[in-house]
Amino acid sequence: MRIPVLIAVAAALASAQPRDADRAYIALRARDYDIAVPAFLAAIQAAPARADIRKDLAYTYLKIGEPSLARDQFHAAMRLDPADATAALEYAFLCYETQQQAEARRVFDRLRRAGNTTAEQAFHNIDDPLAAGIARWQRAILLGGDNFSGHFELATLAEQRDELALAATHFERAWRLLPGRRTVLVDLGRVWLAMGRSSDATSALLAATYGSEPRAAEMARELLPPRYPFVSEFRQALSLDAANHDLRRELGYLLLRMGRETEAETEFRILTQNAPGDLLSATQLGFLLYARGEKLAAMPLFDRVLAGNDDELANRVRAVLRLPQVLRPRAAGAPPSIDARVMAERSIKAGFMKDALKYLEAAHESDPGDFDVMRKLAWTNNILHRDAMAFRWFDLARRSPDPTIAADAELGFHNLQTAVQRFRTTAWLYPIFSTRWHDLFGYGQVKEDVNLGFAVRPYISMRFVGDTRGTVGGVSPQYFSESSFILAFGLASQPWHGITAWGEAGSAINYLKGHMTPDYRGGVSAARALHREGSPWFADATLDALYMSRFNQDFLLYAQSRAGYKFGPVQLHWNGNVTLDARRQDWANFVETGPGLRVPVAQSMYLTFNLLRGAYLIDNPSRRATFNDLRAGFWYAFTR
Repeated sequence: MRIPVLIAVAAALASAQPRDADRAYIALRARDYDIAVPAFLAAIQAAPARADIRKDLAYTYLKIGEPSLARDQFHAAMRLDPADATAALEYAFLCYETQQQAEARRVFDRLRRAGNTTAEQAFHNIDDPLAAGIARWQRAILLGGDNFSGHFELATLAEQRDELALAATHFERAWRLLPGRRTVLVDLGRVWLAMGRSSDATSALLAATYGSEPRAAEMARELLPPRYPFVSEFRQALSLDAANHDLRRELGYLLLRMGRETEAETEFRILTQNAPGDLLSATQLGFLLYARGEKLAAMPLFDRVLAGNDDELANRVRAVLRLPQVLRPRAAGAPPSIDARVMAERSIKAGFMKDALKYLEAAHESDPGDFDVMRKLAWTNNILHRDAMAFRWFDLARRSPDPTIAADAELGFHNLQTAVQRFRTTAWLYPIFSTRWHDLFGYGQVKEDVNLGFAVRPYISMRFVGDTRGTVGGVSPQYFSESSFILAFGLASQPWHGITAWGEAGSAINYLKGHMTPDYRGGVSAARALHREGSPWFADATLDALYMSRFNQDFLLYAQSRAGYKFGPVQLHWNGNVTLDARRQDWANFVETGPGLRVPVAQSMYLTFNLLRGAYLIDNPSRRATFNDLRAGFWYAFTR
């Protein structure tokens, strides 16, 4: 039944595109452009690879006076059909009309080299004035016109003519002559990007982002990478624009957030020397010195802030020095200021964690000694999966004199400590008795992994799988016991939405037979849990896909799920388990279900009891198709 349905769906999809196109052309002939344009767009969505529809839409846009939209459609048609010289010519002419002379010149140049006479004339109409203008400004500079206008005009013409090295040289000279024109930094960054000098481009654009020109900052942000800049990029930007105090202050606060206080102090010292009016930097440096016990060195900075005109900063200094606050009435008609902490709280309640992070960082910059803000910065970074940054904030907040803040931060610090530390040791042990096999089985593993800052962690591991009766050669020894110590080296991915991939190579040492066997195994593990805060009901599921070379290169799949109710710390649940394998071995394909109980004994230690009823999925005359099993186990694990 599926094939006719698929054919019908395909026919419907195929018929939709001509109907849209037909409707567009009928409306176009009737000059009903309000209907033609949406119909063309629908036809393009149904058949995105058809260049002819895009060209007809472009001509329609021209008829209604939308040259920019027409240009974009001709560009798309040109990409779909590079041999279509008409689309390329139309695109080039529209680029010229919409102030994209450099792109128009490039397209005309390509077409004229293919023998297009129209493009030849159009190319020279653009290129000849550019070449003459470049020569004219070069002569003017040689004759003594070494000024901002000369270098800027020369650079602008050179960029339009794709002489990028010449353009970069003179944009940089223009910037050096008039550092207040930050839009020139944007021009310089754009040219460096086109030249492939991405590092230099980032430094110029970053310098343009901080300063007194909002327009330049907005233009620069559009060209910057979609991430926060690195420390090295801040330093390179300062080498280009050393007098940019806003840029240096941002670097100082970045270094503080990274825990590099010595480097941050250096930047704030430069600011207090070169920008005496920067009271925020003076306050921050004073707090750093005061917290380190250098109170005499901090006092001149505090005096500068107290004598300044920023009442809010002055009162924060008075709070640190335990001086009376000075409250000044707000000017009549002035709106009340909204504290960054208040905005952060509102953002957190609304779930806008990135906005909350920005407000909390602003609150910390205003009051670096507020431990509650540090704690909130830690939790917010933790929620945003920025664990390294969260770990540093927890480390600072746990030193708070407030025992509540300190205890909460201490908890977060220890929870993240294993995730950010370089070396991590994990161990677990799970002995279990099965009435089905009348045997006690033991499982355990000790693993040491290394955090290199990448998406995967290398590790060394020792596993143990065995039992008291030594069931090698039994009905299904692979299911419960391998009777081996397994030494291995492996790689494991960082968890992503509860999913982990791993693989390892090693040797299995059979303690019954005394021989070693190569052991290669790997797989993917996924876990999900459902539990509403305050509710005793819970559900969780795990899925493990496992390849094991020692067992005839088999691939096994384990799916285990539980749902139940918590009576305090005790969990009563119902199990549902499925085990399958790729080689269709009868012992490895079965389902189980039944009640279970988990009783905590201590932290990371508990007893388990499961009464299961199972059924094999593959028949075997030598054994029953169903089974009952009572399993009692003891689980213990720790991480260091």
